[in-house]
Amino acid sequence: MGRPLPLAGYRILSAEQYGAGPYGTQFLAQLGAEVIKIEPPKGGDTARHVGPHFLRPGESVYFHAFNLNKKSLTLDLNSPEGKEIFHQLVRQSHAVANNLRGDLPARMGLTYEALKEQNPAIVCAHLSAYGRDNERAKWPGYDYLMQAEAGFCALTGDPAGEPQRMGLSIVDFMTGTMMAVGLLAALLDAQRSGQGRDVDCDLLSTAVHQTSYPALWYLNEGDVTQRTPRSAHPSATPSQMFKTADGYMFVMCQLPKFWTLLSEKLERPDLAADPRFLSEADRLANRAGLSTLLDDIFAAKPTAHWMNLLAGSVPVAPVNQLDQALDNPWLETIGMIDTVHHYDNPELRVLASPIRIDGKRLPNRAGPILGQDSEQILRDLGYDDEAIVELQRAGVV
Repeated sequence: MGRPLPLAGYRILSAEQYGAGPYGTQFLAQLGAEVIKIEPPKGGDTARHVGPHFLRPGESVYFHAFNLNKKSLTLDLNSPEGKEIFHQLVRQSHAVANNLRGDLPARMGLTYEALKEQNPAIVCAHLSAYGRDNERAKWPGYDYLMQAEAGFCALTGDPAGEPQRMGLSIVDFMTGTMMAVGLLAALLDAQRSGQGRDVDCDLLSTAVHQTSYPALWYLNEGDVTQRTPRSAHPSATPSQMFKTADGYMFVMCQLPKFWTLLSEKLERPDLAADPRFLSEADRLANRAGLSTLLDDIFAAKPTAHWMNLLAGSVPVAPVNQLDQALDNPWLETIGMIDTVHHYDNPELRVLASPIRIDGKRLPNRAGPILGQDSEQILRDLGYDDEAIVELQRAGVV
């Protein structure tokens, strides 16, 4: 038998919904933690109802992108009976996570201040749109709004076109990951000190943080990074998309050596020797002319030809459609596509965790049916069948 997963033995309760919070706690569940997903008895997580694809009514395929390896407990946290069950679980748990609107954790008793009497070592992780301690705490907020306000949209797309959001809810995913990192750091400290604490992460702060080096360029030099043609890098050249005979590819000569290699692979020493392209500054100043020359070269052959010629020497990748990206045989080679057993689909295909432990991808289980684990969790707390039926009848679970 192999070693237990790193978080085996840790229990995390999560009052979560939709994408950002569940994405973060899924990492913890895949790493071995017992993540108990607390859902409203009527309907559960809104993610269960996101179409267009369903395994059964109220059980979407979408849900499984964020909830692998978890347990589901239906529980009305606003009822006295629900609060009592929750407090019993807190006494047996290591962390409580939520991704509720900023004003709700305090109101619902999910903060460290509210729970420390139940468990002084409990870690309370909060993911919200704008934070819990400011004038926007009550504001609803979503990923696309953050991309707009933090400047992502203005940096994305063609300079002559409209601002564009990224094709995925990337701020949700980044914020969920950061919440998981903060929770784990606080959990390490709680294990040493016996004292838990609150950990906060919000969508807008995360989005702003991801503006990274362009932010520092502006804050220190007043340099406002602009959109570039063909998604080109703001300074390195050539580092952009090029049209081939049958599609597009991305070539990234981020270092001078890659420009030299590209010229050699293309059998065009004249490009490397051209005074307009000798240095990085020269190539940036003459980007339009260089792009025109390379366009003529790359347009003569299909993407596969250029990939065979350049891959492994010059940083290059095909610009795939989503189906092409997921049908890429390389994903099977590295084990990024997994299959899990679900009641309604015994071979449900999911994405594997990007994390490896001891050289192996983390094991996956299908996400839980709504309330799948409620009765067992209640029995473990000491509730008998009669009491469970009464809680169900009252709508508590």
